[in-house]
Amino acid sequence: MKKETSHINGVLNVFKNKGMTSFDVVRKIKFLAHEKKVGHTGTLDPEATGVLPVCLGKATKTIDYIMNSKKVYDVKLLLGTKTTTYDLEGDVVERKNTEHLTEDEVSDVVLSFIGEYDQVPPMYSALKKNGVRLYDLARQGIEIEREARRINIYNISNLEIDLPYVYMKVACSKGTYIRSLCYDIGEKLNVGGTMAELNRSETSIFTQENSVNIENLTEENIQEYIITIEEALSFYPKITVNSSFTKLLVNGVKVFDRRLTNERCEKNVLYRVYDSEEIFIGIGKQDDEGFKIEKLLL
Repeated sequence: MKKETSHINGVLNVFKNKGMTSFDVVRKIKFLAHEKKVGHTGTLDPEATGVLPVCLGKATKTIDYIMNSKKVYDVKLLLGTKTTTYDLEGDVVERKNTEHLTEDEVSDVVLSFIGEYDQVPPMYSALKKNGVRLYDLARQGIEIEREARRINIYNISNLEIDLPYVYMKVACSKGTYIRSLCYDIGEKLNVGGTMAELNRSETSIFTQENSVNIENLTEENIQEYIITIEEALSFYPKITVNSSFTKLLVNGVKVFDRRLTNERCEKNVLYRVYDSEEIFIGIGKQDDEGFKIEKLLL
């Protein structure tokens, strides 16, 4: 007999092991949870490990909002080697000696990447150009020009230099490719660089310490690890609106009325929106024309 779908709504803080694709994780969770709607919040390469929040049921509506946050990676960079994929999975295209480099020189260049910069994504990435994924073009030997994207490296810490290897912890914005960062550091040092190992230790409120290894999830215990949608979005500030406006907001109306809330509401900031009955309505934002629910989560 086919087991009934239980409709789990929430987020799993999954730890992905080496050798699995992010889609492998989603497929396994679909099977364990008997839930059709399942999606992850940001691809980890097969050889990378780490935190991969997976949304189930209604929580799939929040994927973009969870992805929109800070991420922290433990990185091992190999200097003196360039590959087609910017990691060790690709073919080596160039090797250079690194013996002339000093620790201070490497440290200065690595730390110079802290802040905003325009980063060119690698060809071997899931980004699309005219509807075709870049890695599909790359596998055909086609390289196309990629637009640089403004990303933010918030911090680089725990820096250890043991040439040709560099170990570091990188806190960065959504859209950052650590493989491209490794490549860019190598280019600036004029010896080339490639990512040797990658582990994502944090994304949003989800940390490695609080994650569950994908291998330890079963049909019997999966419910125990579900995090509510509200908790998963807890890094957004909360605002309470007067219940008399709930219906308008739920119906997608943009409300321009100072009686909407007794709290200070900043423009163009995303809020978790509750009404005065403490019912969680969704994610909303104020602009010059009023306040509107951007993602309804009732």
